[in-house]
Amino acid sequence: MSSDHSHSGAHPGQPHASGHPIAERYDPQQIEQAVQRRWSNQRVFEVTEDPAREKFYCLSMFPYPSGRLHMGHVRNYTIGDVISRYQRMLGKNVLQPMGWDAFGLPAENAAIDNKVAPSAWTRSNIAYMREQLKRLGFGYDWSRELATCDVDYYRWEQWLFTRLLDQGLVYRKLATVNWDPIDQTVLANEQVIDGRGWRSGAPVERRDIPQWFARITQYAEELLADLDTLDGWPEAVKTMQRNWIGRSEGVQIRFDVIGQERPLEIFTTRPDTLFGVTYLAVAAEHPLALEAAARDAAIARFCDECRHGSVAEAFVETLEKRGCPLGLAARHPLTGAAVPIWVANFVLLSYGTGAVMAVPAHDQRDYEFARAHDLPIRQVIVPAADATTVPADAAFVEPGVLIESGEFSGLDSAAAGKAIAAKLAALGSGEIRVQYRLRDWLISRQRYWGCPIPVLYGQDGEPQAEAASRLPVVLPENVPIDGEGSPLARLSSFTTATLPDGRTPARRETDTFDTFVESSWYAQRYCCPDSGSAMLDERVNYWFPVDQYIGGIEHAVLHLLYARFFHKLLRDVGLVRGGEPFRNLLTQGMVCAETYFRKDSSGKRTFYAPGAVRKDYDAKGRVIAATLLADGQPVEVGPIEKMSKSKNNGVDPQALIERYGADTVRLYMMAAAPPEQRLEWSDAGVEGSFRFLKRLWRFAHEHLAAGPVPAGAGHAFDGAAAAVRRQLHETIAKVSDDIGRRHKFNTAIAALMELFNAASALEGDAPAIRRVRHEVLETMCLLLAPIVPHMTEVLWTALGHDDQPLTEAHWPEADPAAMQRDTIELVVQVNGRKRASITVPADADEPAIEAAALTDDNVRRHLAAVTVRKVVIVPRRLVNIVVA
Repeated sequence: MSSDHSHSGAHPGQPHASGHPIAERYDPQQIEQAVQRRWSNQRVFEVTEDPAREKFYCLSMFPYPSGRLHMGHVRNYTIGDVISRYQRMLGKNVLQPMGWDAFGLPAENAAIDNKVAPSAWTRSNIAYMREQLKRLGFGYDWSRELATCDVDYYRWEQWLFTRLLDQGLVYRKLATVNWDPIDQTVLANEQVIDGRGWRSGAPVERRDIPQWFARITQYAEELLADLDTLDGWPEAVKTMQRNWIGRSEGVQIRFDVIGQERPLEIFTTRPDTLFGVTYLAVAAEHPLALEAAARDAAIARFCDECRHGSVAEAFVETLEKRGCPLGLAARHPLTGAAVPIWVANFVLLSYGTGAVMAVPAHDQRDYEFARAHDLPIRQVIVPAADATTVPADAAFVEPGVLIESGEFSGLDSAAAGKAIAAKLAALGSGEIRVQYRLRDWLISRQRYWGCPIPVLYGQDGEPQAEAASRLPVVLPENVPIDGEGSPLARLSSFTTATLPDGRTPARRETDTFDTFVESSWYAQRYCCPDSGSAMLDERVNYWFPVDQYIGGIEHAVLHLLYARFFHKLLRDVGLVRGGEPFRNLLTQGMVCAETYFRKDSSGKRTFYAPGAVRKDYDAKGRVIAATLLADGQPVEVGPIEKMSKSKNNGVDPQALIERYGADTVRLYMMAAAPPEQRLEWSDAGVEGSFRFLKRLWRFAHEHLAAGPVPAGAGHAFDGAAAAVRRQLHETIAKVSDDIGRRHKFNTAIAALMELFNAASALEGDAPAIRRVRHEVLETMCLLLAPIVPHMTEVLWTALGHDDQPLTEAHWPEADPAAMQRDTIELVVQVNGRKRASITVPADADEPAIEAAALTDDNVRRHLAAVTVRKVVIVPRRLVNIVVA
């Protein structure tokens, strides 16, 4: 078992006499399959808890089993595997698990298209993708594999739901939701794109449907504050979460509605603009709008139109600002003036109070609505105390100085806001509030292929949690799917039940959980996947928090926010310690490629796969022309875009593995770009990675074929051998930093290629030369092992390490003595522009360096007609001469 490895064995630079020759030809298929068999047979990557060793939990976001891996998967999982293998070589107890985010709508759509049950489709895909992952050589602990559609997994989120229901942290209420009329389900706001369902493309409708919610808003302040503790997260992700949570301080103001008992309450962050209110606006579903609609057909028609649109805030902001007067007015709380009330399409019942105070002079949305409906625009803020007006063609939205605001005129916005809030509080017309943009998480879906919500409804229609002793509520798997809503609602064998007393007839809930629920706690379950008596056990506290989490930036808000929330729920029910699940986060960039297409007479484009065209390249490896292989005719080369089915520009990982081997694919994915940046696909780059591995193999073959390496000590190296050995240890230091701290795998690979080129240039077979070649080969095996694990393992054994597999070897350490230089090279700049390079003794002092720089012939030419003001020396890097 890998958890016992001791990292013993020979250090690079101490050649083994037991090295043996290897085949002349590099055969990645044979090599990789043999190495993977050893890993599997010896269960190399299975781990157990060991309190005596430092742990490292590396986790990549698990995939949806869509059927085939794509290059985005390959990049994500290669990054995670490189980090895991590196940490393992440092001697840590490394957990790297894998599983499947298996519930969801795509399986239902595939079931309809392919006339197969979602469960069968999903499990078939899992089997195929599992083999693809294994073929790529990822070092996963497969004993911990889980799928969220397995009852042994989802039974525990049902158990947790019943606990949360008892505590009031989940609840059911009538909610205005986005309804996709094609997919027959509720959509989250983030699933509405330009007013249409993200999957079906159908125009989204608003509907009032009973829904289940989780009270994430109760954790809003903690979720916001704890972002400051996540030093290992990208700032961009933390900013997105801060904006999504959206904490704002303001004033809740009550406007008394004339002729009605209940006031209209609004929340504003700009109480300083209160004297500029010229109308109030409410949502189409607001009680005042509904009452008015009941007596006015025009208002009723308008409210009905509003319901045929998304409740997504971003979508509403793009709408033309439309509305109707309700024939009602409210009293201004400070002036007593009557303020008309409108119903408007830009107000959402689910945001704030479902009503807003409109200040057209100081809010652009309110300004546009006022101009469209000829409503007054009253300016009450100016940029400075001596100003009296601002341009009338747009709202002035910045803070300033108040005018036309009674006793508050002359105050700046900050002081006026506090004074007006105090006045409202004294009058009983308002109070200071903190509000969040974050809304409670809608966790129910009207779909079949998901985890059943464990709730029963008695004759009174009130929801009751299923008894823990009767869990799990098992999802029937052999159910016909026709696309007409959830079949569970029509399945009497599922819906017919009894209350927990076992006697009283009941109806079972037919909604299922949002799949984000399953993906919010899988990281914890990996730690104890065989726990049959509890959701989690003490093992989770050995492994948590996750030391490195890896996934796409597109998950910055939803998944990562929900996972943080869920971890806090698990903490508060006593299942985990600590408030945050992920210590460090790496968000990898997308994989992109050129698009190839032809246009017909109507302009419609037909896209062709990269493998279907022959490409012509320029000197930099960029595609400049392409022809279709099928007919030899040209196709247009489109822009580089994210690989996708719609653009048919994806590259099949399986085809690459079969042609080049997994090591080449892994090497290219890490060499092509820094992980956080987008990777622009290059066939030439893949070929280049393959050529490098073939050169490395041939170099090792020739070295081993020459026989055993004579023993010798490092001090015997001189000349070219000493220079390469110094470069070797400098490379160890750089690669260690690039992989371990910076995660710049591309620059690590570049340094290794430079080292290889230097070693390849060594001439002759003198003992010192052969010892350096051997040390370079051993060290490259170690440094490349996380990236190219198959070839390096075979070479490591061939170099004399039969007693210790590479998976048990320790990461090398740079020898400071070997990196000592007699001389160093410095760049010389004149006013920041490079003019020369000079070589000086490594121990030269600043006067000597300055003298060498000033006497360089090329530098002297640039100083001929100028005056030297000062000389700046950056130790061991450069000299900058500043001239007049």
